Amino acid sequence: MSNRRAGQVAHSTVRPNPETHRREALRTFLRTADGIPVDSVYDPGTFVYETAESLPGTSCPPARDPVFVIAHGFTGDVDRPHVRRVAGALARYGAVVTFSFRGHGRSGGRSTVGDKEVLDLDAAVQRARGLGHARVVTVGFSMGGSVVLRHAALHPGAADAVVSVSAPARWYYRGTAPMRRLHWLVTRPEGRLVGRYGLRTRIHHRDWDPVPLSPVEAVPEIAPTPLLIVHGDQDGYFPLDHPRMLAEAAGDHAELWVEPGMGHAEHAADDALLARIADWAVSAAG
Repeated sequence: MSNRRAGQVAHSTVRPNPETHRREALRTFLRTADGIPVDSVYDPGTFVYETAESLPGTSCPPARDPVFVIAHGFTGDVDRPHVRRVAGALARYGAVVTFSFRGHGRSGGRSTVGDKEVLDLDAAVQRARGLGHARVVTVGFSMGGSVVLRHAALHPGAADAVVSVSAPARWYYRGTAPMRRLHWLVTRPEGRLVGRYGLRTRIHHRDWDPVPLSPVEAVPEIAPTPLLIVHGDQDGYFPLDHPRMLAEAAGDHAELWVEPGMGHAEHAADDALLARIADWAVSAAG
């Protein structure tokens, strides 16, 4: 699969898809490699289309690059206002694919809190490629930030640039009060009930077996794909040793932004930061 994707990345033009000629968002369910239906939304964005004459014999213009594939944080989904705000900000720079991780929103299955979610992201990336985009940028927040790192390591060439915002470096971290509450939510039956009925998040009751590759173990495998690590110095979930561990493990191919006054994940990423991320991604993805 990685060889096929590498071939896709190498081409500057791809066969156009009629769905990319739409001006409105397109909602559909994707099917993951393990059979989970994943709710997704494709927004063609506000970019300018090439003319139909650029590819002779076609009836509609091809999609312009890039496309941002957004991996939300734990308890998010495609309909959450903070996820839609991020999608709207990035849509000024390209097309956007958002999706709900398994167990979240209208997607099927149960959340494995960052393990099998790599399959969900991979389905969304393949969707973006299938729509005719030759340049794909994965952008993840918190849990989604760990997923984009592991996805890039496990699927070389699947993304042309990777942005990880507010991600943990290691598993089982309980050093802050919010993370202790999250562990209660995930590991206790009563916590999973709160997740299901209070947060629209269905959480799997089984422990990881085997324990998945950790983010800090994943980042050295991402090179040479460009990687941006973004973290707030006021993050209440993961202190600054997490992004610094990730940047150190990544080496010279990664860039680290420590944002003064920023808290955690999508809620803390303002439009100015999202614009800087988009500028970096467009440049890094070529």
